[in-house]
Amino acid sequence: MSFCCGASMLGTKGTLKHYRTQVHNVPLLFCPVCHRVEVHYKVENEYEILAEYAHSDGVSEIDFQDFIMEDDDSIFGNCVNREDEDPLVIVQSQIDISLDLLSVAKQIGDEKWEDELKKRLAVMSRRRARLQHNNR
Repeated sequence: MSFCCGASMLGTKGTLKHYRTQVHNVPLLFCPVCHRVEVHYKVENEYEILAEYAHSDGVSEIDFQDFIMEDDDSIFGNCVNREDEDPLVIVQSQIDISLDLLSVAKQIGDEKWEDELKKRLAVMSRRRARLQHNNR
């Protein structure tokens, strides 16, 4: 499980550009609050090698899925949520996790962490309200 902004990142797949080469279907971790994206740590080395070889061969596009042996469940098995889930369920899960962590931050007296979690909760609460409004 990877963390950003005080709670967990979502597992997803996407396209990354490595110089002039687009690498499709790369397993990624995505922060729903600050939108930070990083290559999933389980395939980070494979991504770097494939992207470098593709770039040096002058390939403009390549599908990462064609070169990886692991399936999505084994890659994303440690993610709390995946992007293909219901957005409202994801947001509620992220809020619950952040509230649990806020309790811990208060218990240990970490004010900086508390502030980060409160900011995250504000963002996620606004997102939940928008999703609920759109579902009506």
